[in-house]
Amino acid sequence: MTPRALDPTRAPAPPHTRTPPHPLDPAQELAAFLRTRRERLDPDDFALPGRRRARRTPGLRREEVAELAGVSTDYVVRLEQARGLRPSAQVVQALAHALRLPPAERAYLFNLAQQHPGAPDKPTTTAPAPLAHLVTDLSPHPAMLMNHRYDILAWNPEMAALLPDFDTLPPPHRNALWLCLLHPPMRDFYEDREHTLREGVAHLRAAWATHPDDQALTDLITEFATRDEDFARLWPEQDIKVNGRGEKALRHPEVGAITVHFEVLLPLEDPDQRLLIYRAADAESQAALNRLTQLSTQRP
Repeated sequence: MTPRALDPTRAPAPPHTRTPPHPLDPAQELAAFLRTRRERLDPDDFALPGRRRARRTPGLRREEVAELAGVSTDYVVRLEQARGLRPSAQVVQALAHALRLPPAERAYLFNLAQQHPGAPDKPTTTAPAPLAHLVTDLSPHPAMLMNHRYDILAWNPEMAALLPDFDTLPPPHRNALWLCLLHPPMRDFYEDREHTLREGVAHLRAAWATHPDDQALTDLITEFATRDEDFARLWPEQDIKVNGRGEKALRHPEVGAITVHFEVLLPLEDPDQRLLIYRAADAESQAALNRLTQLSTQRP
């Protein structure tokens, strides 16, 4: 007998097909994301009443997330059931905080909810250890890590030799824009000071729009506007164009003219921080940087 698979009189079997998935629906994806993030949380990490009760499902209960986010339980239920809600940016922020989302997941939640994310809950004031190590490893290129306020969080020896030795400055003065505006030895450091100031003011304005509740940033802007006439002149221009790559001409009091290429990188895991890297633009500038490093190692 002719095997079925080889029977020429038998109609060929239709090709194997997979049922296509349903089209991506932002509401459904938002619901699924909220459920999975809620279920992965450990109730013991939260100071919630009744957390010792037996649980039939993993993670936090919906009512617990609602309590942490300051919304009703019914609201969380409807979100997780994709029942046509579009939460406000304030509610999305509260949910991200309640679910303890890291920066990438927080941004994703805002995208799913079709809202623009605001500032992180707490502005960064310290350098994460991996980034601090990276700054050191970038030697011999001068490098430093800053937050959105231009506070200098980490630096390598080459940057400390090029700019003021940060260890000798009080912490409130370890700020790149403060040094440029209010530190007398830095007043003539940048060849095109006007352009450098415009970039700094634009960055600070953009940072302020993202962090309107950061009182330390507001105080810094107030100090600059009160104490420096150039800042007071530039701030009202409303320029927010931020340049993350380019060239700067520097005038160092010990080694003279230095031209550097600069790059500003935003770490994915810490998008509120900026990694600034300088590279010599020519052989003369590289020689000047080398001399500067040698001089710094000879100091007591």
